[in-house]
Amino acid sequence: MKFVRYILLMLLSLPLFAQAATIDKTDPYLMMREVSQMTFARLKAEQPKIQNNPEVLRDVVREELLPYINTRYAAYKVLGPQLKKTSKQQRNNFVAAFTDYLVASYAQVLTQYTDQDIEIEPRKNVPANRSIVSVRVDILDTKRPPIRLDFKLRKNKKTNEWQGYDMVAEGVSMISTKQSEWSGQLRTEGVDAVTANLKQLAAKPIRREEKNNE
Repeated sequence: MKFVRYILLMLLSLPLFAQAATIDKTDPYLMMREVSQMTFARLKAEQPKIQNNPEVLRDVVREELLPYINTRYAAYKVLGPQLKKTSKQQRNNFVAAFTDYLVASYAQVLTQYTDQDIEIEPRKNVPANRSIVSVRVDILDTKRPPIRLDFKLRKNKKTNEWQGYDMVAEGVSMISTKQSEWSGQLRTEGVDAVTANLKQLAAKPIRREEKNNE
């Protein structure tokens, strides 16, 4: 479990996205490559500020990551069959809380950033009728074997732009993990209870954590 947890942390900590105004979102491979380079550059440049105040990472995540994640689609995938039992207001509240939770989670994991290198698989032609693509990314760490990640992106049929919605490492899907984690409470207590829990989790302060080799 420690190894799987580490992989998930690395999966979450990989910066994927950058400023929407400068990146072409119609090519998922090119988008992944460009935003990775830009976001790594920002994290390096702002390390002194981040070390002094880890809360800065919330801004980094919101500005560099969220423009390229379809948080509503991801949230609905997490709700699964419970989605049909919710009202429009409940869905909107859940998406907002889920988004804040993602921001806090990503920001917390980014406190462990140690300047890892990455390799993105070469660009492939994507058929016009395909709406889901997985892009392979290998994280290269001198202290551990390479870690393979597969990032799932979904194409908006109206704009032909791609957005991320799930990340998979060693067969472990972030969306599936959260579905399993929250499915019981969703069934027994309802979406409002899970939404309230997500707000509490998102409100926790971002703190630097000691790195370990486990």
